[in-house]
Amino acid sequence: MSYQTIVSAEVLLQNQDNPNWIILDCRESLMDKEWGYKSYLEGHIPNATYCYLYNDFSSPITSNTGRHPLPKAEELAKKLGAWGINENTQVVVYDDMSGAIAGRMWWQLRCFGHKNVAVLDGGLKYWLSQNNPMTTDIIKPVQKQFTVDFNPDYLVTVNQVSKNIDEKNFSLVDARAAPRYRGEAEPIDPIAGHILGALNRDFSLNLDNDGLYLSPLDLKNQFQAIVDDAPSQQVVHMCGSGVTACHNMLAMEIAGFSGSKLYLGSWSEWITDPSRPIARA
Repeated sequence: MSYQTIVSAEVLLQNQDNPNWIILDCRESLMDKEWGYKSYLEGHIPNATYCYLYNDFSSPITSNTGRHPLPKAEELAKKLGAWGINENTQVVVYDDMSGAIAGRMWWQLRCFGHKNVAVLDGGLKYWLSQNNPMTTDIIKPVQKQFTVDFNPDYLVTVNQVSKNIDEKNFSLVDARAAPRYRGEAEPIDPIAGHILGALNRDFSLNLDNDGLYLSPLDLKNQFQAIVDDAPSQQVVHMCGSGVTACHNMLAMEIAGFSGSKLYLGSWSEWITDPSRPIARA
């Protein structure tokens, strides 16, 4: 059986020694670039390999990109192969934020052609709450050959977002917390506010009190309340830099709404051009 959205701690525990399963630790702090790897060294799920947001998820930032541009396809393919991933591999990604960071790697693997990837439901916090094992042992995966099959349909560009302000071809959903969306607070980017016409849905609304994803029915009802009857292919997700937006995309997939897209550059790209309109409140 393959998993393409989320996987439970119980199922991962049963398969943590399965040679066809690869586990990626995606813990990260946007405020401290070294924190994730340090935390991994202090303890991680057995057989997990560390995956670094800035080097593995992203390419270098330029003056007109967001904070986490896509890596080059050939470089990502080498890393995925070195981590033991090929077309037959079940990949499980996790963090300690209930998928807020790991969701980006879930999306990225799908974008580059790998379907059998799932986020650990509840992440490391839930894993630990179930008294599941941790280790400091670092494994060396058996290298595989990963073949990239990039699908641009998973993305929209900044030009498409600009045109959408007038043309309204899709619903743009901003995953940031409401104060950031409204422009009342901006702890990361130099300008506060949101893209004109964007809707707000904080990604944390996808989760219950244990940090687990809500039921498919609950998620379905919540997203329908936001985008009405718009086809899922006409829903585009964004956030600060194209990371937590993937959490909302995953939630839509769980709810049965397949095919939504990501504005990868998100707010941090939008504000690189002062001519682009912004809204507050």
